[in-house]
Amino acid sequence: MDSRRPPLAPAFRTLPEYLRHWAGTTPDRRAFTFVDHPAPDSRGVHRTLTWRRLDVRVRAVAARLAAEAEPGARVALLCPQGLEYVTGFLAALSAGLVAVPLYPPGLPGQDDRLTAVLSDARPAVILTTSRHLEQVRELGERVVAVDQVPDAAASDLEPAGGEVAYLQYTSGSTRTPAGVEIGHTNVVANACQALTAYGADVRPATCVGWLPLYHDMGLVLSVAAPVVRGLLSVLMDPVAFLHEPARWLRLLSAHPRALSAAPNFAYDYCASAVTDAQKAELRLDDVFGLINGSEPVRPTTADRFQAAFAGQGLAAGTHCPSYGLAEATVFVSAARPGEPLRRFALDRDALAEGKALPARPDDPRAVLLAGCGAPAGQRIRIADPVSQADLSEGEVGEIQVRGPNVGRGYWNHEEQSRRVFGADGWLRTGDLGTVLEGQLLVTGRLKDLIVVDGRNHYPQDVEATVQDTHPALRRDRLAAFGVAGGSGERVVVVAEHTRTTSLDELDVPALVRAVRAAVSARHGLRLADVVLVAPGTVPRTSSGKVSRALTRERYLAGAYAMGGAG
Repeated sequence: MDSRRPPLAPAFRTLPEYLRHWAGTTPDRRAFTFVDHPAPDSRGVHRTLTWRRLDVRVRAVAARLAAEAEPGARVALLCPQGLEYVTGFLAALSAGLVAVPLYPPGLPGQDDRLTAVLSDARPAVILTTSRHLEQVRELGERVVAVDQVPDAAASDLEPAGGEVAYLQYTSGSTRTPAGVEIGHTNVVANACQALTAYGADVRPATCVGWLPLYHDMGLVLSVAAPVVRGLLSVLMDPVAFLHEPARWLRLLSAHPRALSAAPNFAYDYCASAVTDAQKAELRLDDVFGLINGSEPVRPTTADRFQAAFAGQGLAAGTHCPSYGLAEATVFVSAARPGEPLRRFALDRDALAEGKALPARPDDPRAVLLAGCGAPAGQRIRIADPVSQADLSEGEVGEIQVRGPNVGRGYWNHEEQSRRVFGADGWLRTGDLGTVLEGQLLVTGRLKDLIVVDGRNHYPQDVEATVQDTHPALRRDRLAAFGVAGGSGERVVVVAEHTRTTSLDELDVPALVRAVRAAVSARHGLRLADVVLVAPGTVPRTSSGKVSRALTRERYLAGAYAMGGAG
């Protein structure tokens, strides 16, 4: 039954309406499967909800929430990854409440953020599971365990809440987390845009994901899009992926026409960590789309991943570089599945001056960027960050977005909302980029930009050079940033060494000299400081990206004084 194409649903305004539609028209079709890995050697324990069963669970939890809170109140989701998370999220929306996707206490390095978000959102109710009940009770007075609500509580509710479906808190990579107000129509529109962009709007697909459901890309691709289109969504825990990346690939191999998403580092990780024995059991010829987003997309990573798994049948056109942000629900621009990866070699000096001019791909000073395709059901423009004037093709400026998916503003932050969402109807993303040959190219973030002697340098560009300098440097676990100096901005790099290396074993002065020489030759930059630190030291956001702002803050506070430096 599950191999049949689900019929197209009428256009509804909210996710709960789509849920009710699928529960009524395809009640026995599988809706969500969570694959648990309770032991290191586990091949996975599958738990599944059909559309009918999901509808019953959602209506039961929604009825309980409606008894606990007034329409429009916030409901914080502090559930672990799994079916209870999906149920709790849809139940909050069904009860006319505003969901706040979060995570249970104890996520490494994220407790301060959790406290800050709860303080900002002021939820009336917290949803969790039995396993986390005692921990979560310390954070709020009204706590409901999703798995303890009986089916008998189910009733038919007419949502009485406002336009806001949920608050998507930003990752905090460049500022204190703020909750983007995502309306019911925003999330439905963005789900439809994503389904169309990746070719899953008409042809059947299986969404396979390990991205956290509190992350915008995980929530839309693994929950909203499947609910809108009636697709099976197969979930696993991010920690299970990190412990053994082959688990993700096995799920891709096991499900027809699989569509999935991951940040750039995950593809590098799979290419280097999946063994030949693990590859032997994979068949990836039916994987039709692998979305690469959330952090800078590197063409070399796509090449390594393709080379690593071509023998398992992975088609060359599956890699889909994409761009998005929480303020636009998530998806903005995407390369389409089945199309060759568009790669651009740009002149580094011209890019520093705000121009995207071609360079020879084999030029060591060239900047290699992947094209992130065209917008999906929305418009983008490149604007001067100061004057807001439109820029021509090939000129670098701020990426701005307009469409039905753009959020309503930041919860409880009116001034910031006016600044970001109020530019003549255009969302100011804070990201820098340009358009070439119809492709969006993302070059960096405005707030991360390093300016030395009037020239612009992109930190991720410097970081890519540094991490290729020495095998002891841990990939994607380093931060380059500027600090004020007596004669202008000084550039600092804080980098983790690999887990298989210790500082005592390394010739740190020689490594630092190699890093300085590489950055000087490729970027014309003199590094003021290079600090080598232990694995896990460089702070990351809730979505796994390195937080340059927090790394800079800790550096200035002297937190890395004991690491290797030069």
